[in-house]
Amino acid sequence: MVEKKALRKHLKEQLLEQSELIREVKADAIFKRVIALAEWEAATCIGITISRVFEVSTSKLIEQAWREGKQVAVPRCKHGTREMEFYLISAFDQLEIVYAGLLEPKVCETVSILASDIDLLVLPGMAFTAAGDRLGFGGGYYDRFLPTYDGKMMALAFDFQVLDFVPVEDHDIAVDLIVTEERVISSGWK
Repeated sequence: MVEKKALRKHLKEQLLEQSELIREVKADAIFKRVIALAEWEAATCIGITISRVFEVSTSKLIEQAWREGKQVAVPRCKHGTREMEFYLISAFDQLEIVYAGLLEPKVCETVSILASDIDLLVLPGMAFTAAGDRLGFGGGYYDRFLPTYDGKMMALAFDFQVLDFVPVEDHDIAVDLIVTEERVISSGWK
């Protein structure tokens, strides 16, 4: 969809325009909101991507999960089928740089887990609505994974990424909760 492509481009430009300091301050506020959630506290296994420089940083959340004795599962993408599989990591050196500079688990050093093993899934995205609609990055990986997942879903976003409308399709699955530096938006936990 051209509309999705244009919106992704616009939002990526906005994300890249933020200074590193502003991004860090906002990400710290988001981190504090997330770890205060009862859902975070209750989760024993967190599914989470390794953020890119322009996204809300996930590294502090991953480190916090380890400190709290939680398991951390990071996706590895299968490019031919556009599917994902999650692997448990216990250190950042169990990651490797893959296509487009993304960090994914080293298969030889990690163990794969089932979707049902993940209590709380932290999803990436370019834009969201208060109703939980999500505009991803366009790869379709989460579109294929989410129908296999029945746990709680949370997205991290800078407040300007929460819009009144994002284009969605019939197969798109809404997130349950969006955490920004300004607010926690619940579209209803499962």
